[in-house]
Amino acid sequence: MAVRAGSASSARISSSSGSSPEASPSGDQPSLNTRQYQAAATAFVVLFCIVGIALWGLPFYYDFMVQQFGWTRAQVTSGNALSKLVVGPIFGFIAGWVVDRFGARRLMMVGIVMAGGALVGLGWTSSLGMFYFFYIFNALGYVCGGPLPNQVLLTGWFDRSRGKAMGFAYLGIGIGGATVPWISHALVQHFGWQAALRLLGLSIVVVSFPLAFLVKEPPPVSKKCSSAISVSPMSAFKQVSFYLLILGSMCSISAVSGTQQNLKLFLSLDRHFTQRDAAGVLSLVLTFSIVGRLLIGWLADRFSKKYVMLLTYLLVAAGIPLLFVGTSRVALYVSGAVFGIGLGGDYMIIPLVTAEIFGMQILGRLLGVLLAAGAIADAAAPWLIGRLRDTTGSYSVSCYVLMALALLGGLAVLGLPERRSAG
Repeated sequence: MAVRAGSASSARISSSSGSSPEASPSGDQPSLNTRQYQAAATAFVVLFCIVGIALWGLPFYYDFMVQQFGWTRAQVTSGNALSKLVVGPIFGFIAGWVVDRFGARRLMMVGIVMAGGALVGLGWTSSLGMFYFFYIFNALGYVCGGPLPNQVLLTGWFDRSRGKAMGFAYLGIGIGGATVPWISHALVQHFGWQAALRLLGLSIVVVSFPLAFLVKEPPPVSKKCSSAISVSPMSAFKQVSFYLLILGSMCSISAVSGTQQNLKLFLSLDRHFTQRDAAGVLSLVLTFSIVGRLLIGWLADRFSKKYVMLLTYLLVAAGIPLLFVGTSRVALYVSGAVFGIGLGGDYMIIPLVTAEIFGMQILGRLLGVLLAAGAIADAAAPWLIGRLRDTTGSYSVSCYVLMALALLGGLAVLGLPERRSAG
């Protein structure tokens, strides 16, 4: 208990002097470093499970649902749409307020249980009503246990190396997304697709819940050390830059989610790839997202985050066209790699830019608003793309819509202010 109090005290002294927790006195450094490593490792595993497996892993099962239950592409992608539209706007800001008020740890534990339980429930259901019900729980798990609490946790523990810490933690999403197609393929081969979903859900809780239970909250941040433009959500809401940030993030998230949620359907049902080949493409995209997370995190610590964000959105736009209209396997793999790098940096760069412009004191609430807006984009885009495919008979029109959204997000980013974080 004495060690814990000493570390927190030194972190407060460091914050009051305007330096980061990484710069605390040497006597408390080993304990502080241990907690930073613990926070980064916890975020890595939790994001691996809740985003990499529970979120990015679900589209692998869409074609099984279409074939077994006779549902349309629009219906299977509308589960994501309905859940995000219901959960994001209602619970996003609430989750941000809870994190600012009570910390990230407890909310994260609740989210882990919800995400794992959602996959177990989806593995039992055979009706659209229950499909939507459990998808709502999946969305709640994402809001409560996914990027929002992990972003706040890491932003509180790290300052000068915040981009690298965020990049490492977000590797969990990339590695989880890259491995879950192969894990799912193996489980489906041995147990069937519904039992595979149930096993994935149970594994999420078993693996990640103990780490979230044991992780420590970051020390409180002194108001004196904040380099924020604003100190209240209302003053942030009066700034054009916040709305440009919302617009840019919504457009890019639409492009990423619309592509990712429909890619397995396109490969399996339109291009007639085998399950193994389709899993290989999905794994390739998420493998290169690992490169993207490391690259964008490294760049964000060294260059203007505004232009790093712009680069990320341009990579997303550049990678989309040949995924859907390319005629060769080589073009598909190259575009998948480029898109994967952009995907890797997309969600990760948003909290870094938000913290740089608006500071730490209201970060949870602002990220909650951005999460709610992003949830709407994340919900609507896959449904729209699936609907366009059902209506036109191909993904050609959808492809150009997705690319235009990513480019529009880049234009919004150009209007953001440049403000480097202290240190």
